[in-house]
Amino acid sequence: MIDNDGGSPGKALWAYAYEIVPAQIEDGLFSIQGLLDEEHGAALCGTRTWAGRIVYHRRMTHILVVSDGPEQDREVNRKLETELASLEVRFALTVPLAIPDDRPSPPQVGGASETPPGVPGKRTRRRPLE
Repeated sequence: MIDNDGGSPGKALWAYAYEIVPAQIEDGLFSIQGLLDEEHGAALCGTRTWAGRIVYHRRMTHILVVSDGPEQDREVNRKLETELASLEVRFALTVPLAIPDDRPSPPQVGGASETPPGVPGKRTRRRPLE
């Protein structure tokens, strides 16, 4: 997992989304973008991981959130939900999902030499194509 320090493993990340129906125009969620930017900046200054992004689709708009915990009752959530209510948009909140850490483990210092990839008995991890 990537933390605010640029890449330390160990801290689990979680993702969830606000789903807004019908889809919104970009100018309609300007105040929401400000809240997302503010919270992301606060997380960068602290020891938390938090980022949000608005994704516009034809039928639905998503506010995607990646956080260092599955909690959805934080102050930022209350602010987002209050602002969405003031904009009179209908939304649903998805269940938080853990983001798996698929980075290889760091090499062990002083241990036996690592078996090259593809050698029988060695399990290799494949990354999904993007």
